[in-house]
Amino acid sequence: MQRLTCAGIDVGSSSIKVAVVDDDGDGGGALRATVLDRIRRRDPRTVLDGVLRTALGEAKVGIDELAYVASTGDGDVAEAVRTGHFYGMTCHARGAVFLEPRARAVLDVGALWARAIVVDARAKVLASRMTSQCAAGTGQFIENIARYLGVRLDEIGALSQAAARPEPVSGICAVLAETDVINMVSRGVSTAEILRGIHESVAIRLAKLLRAAKAGSPLLVTGGLAQDTGLIACLEDRLAESGAKIEVLTHPLSVHAGAIGAALWGAFRRRKLAAAAGAGPAVVQPSPA
Repeated sequence: MQRLTCAGIDVGSSSIKVAVVDDDGDGGGALRATVLDRIRRRDPRTVLDGVLRTALGEAKVGIDELAYVASTGDGDVAEAVRTGHFYGMTCHARGAVFLEPRARAVLDVGALWARAIVVDARAKVLASRMTSQCAAGTGQFIENIARYLGVRLDEIGALSQAAARPEPVSGICAVLAETDVINMVSRGVSTAEILRGIHESVAIRLAKLLRAAKAGSPLLVTGGLAQDTGLIACLEDRLAESGAKIEVLTHPLSVHAGAIGAALWGAFRRRKLAAAAGAGPAVVQPSPA
């Protein structure tokens, strides 16, 4: 089957990811580029333009050579360049199974929500659950706490794991939890113990979410918190404590799962459209602005 080169764009609330993928049509493929940039109060369309140009440059391919440009997340941001749009849950499921073929569940922890997804070997979504509107189980919540404590995001995991014990925080509401942290700092509680308490609180919520979705094993964590080793360690402990025999996995490219999945679904749709038209998988030009 003819190889298709497609791009996937995942527009999140805090960052934009672009993946360029060669898809072989038989469930496999190869990554040519993955690029991420944080929005940081900038115009998301300007950020997307830079991320897309960088990804195409790394992949050594022009946008007019792409068979499909797929978006997920906030599709309006990518409207000028996308060929089509896909639902975020299905994109994370497809991208997760691409990164870790053994995965039978996905935990996508984004900036504003978390969702547990049960999948089969072909990345078909079998069941799912999403957190409520409260942000206490999300990446933005942890980032806000780290900023208040003056800790870099890449330091959080090691500090949390070094704590002698967790300092309990509210697991019900992000606002109450942040108030707890302010009080802890005034009482002289160590940064490590505060972070461990935050991780324990978030892990409890995520473990409940996985149980509600009846997630199986192995589980691949995707999204911005996938590389937070402190959170992953707490999640493993909470799952084991509940009796759930779930192997928790991460991948260096977990944060790009949505963009990778979008690119792969774009290739799938391109082949379906070509088959319906009775033609070969010719290049599809992105939609005009």
